[in-house]
Amino acid sequence: MADERVVSDIVTKFFLNTCRLRPQLTRHAVQAVASCALIAGNRSDAETERIPLTTGSVAEFYIEPMLPHVGDVDVMFHRSTELAIPRGHPPPTQLPAEFHNYVKVHEIVDSHLPGYVYLQLCYLLTECIDDDKKYDCTECDNNQWLNNIFCSGAEKTTHGPAVVTDYSHSPLDLSVDTVFCVRCLSWPLQATDWPTRRRNYSWPDSATVDCVVSNGCDVVPVAHRQCRQREWIGKH
Repeated sequence: MADERVVSDIVTKFFLNTCRLRPQLTRHAVQAVASCALIAGNRSDAETERIPLTTGSVAEFYIEPMLPHVGDVDVMFHRSTELAIPRGHPPPTQLPAEFHNYVKVHEIVDSHLPGYVYLQLCYLLTECIDDDKKYDCTECDNNQWLNNIFCSGAEKTTHGPAVVTDYSHSPLDLSVDTVFCVRCLSWPLQATDWPTRRRNYSWPDSATVDCVVSNGCDVVPVAHRQCRQREWIGKH
């Protein structure tokens, strides 16, 4: 363990002495901003807003590496009209400002495969007219399940949960991986072991882990490998 720590310190010093802080603006950052703007402006109807978030190496690399490691731009987005909650949790009565005045709430339901879940529509939230961002709740009984609407109705190139848009022939020479997700404001039971699991090299540190857990999670549509041979399930 002591030898691993010495090696880790040597590698850390090497990168700090060799790499430089990333400039304020790069072509990757420009592509990420443009992609977020395109997603936010592309509405399926007049009311639903798409809330984009840049993720992956474009968002996480704070230094300029010796070799280029950014091969694409990763963007996630959730709808302002949909929310997920852990099963058995009461529906929220208040929501962040990004959410619409009419929100569908889906419960996270375990599947027979660890880490894979279903989303079942359980509640409809309607914002109170006389109380900003507080909601009235109506329970649903239609047993409706959410599928991957983002991929339905069109032939798209997919990679895991992402829909891939190729810009390799453009001046930016990058592809964009776009992942539709459903926002969950609390940490789900299915991931209770993640904050306390054993980590090599103390990364991420406890402060980062606490920050991640406090911000909840996003549920993304991807089929388990055992289900991919079934065409509809694999896609939706």
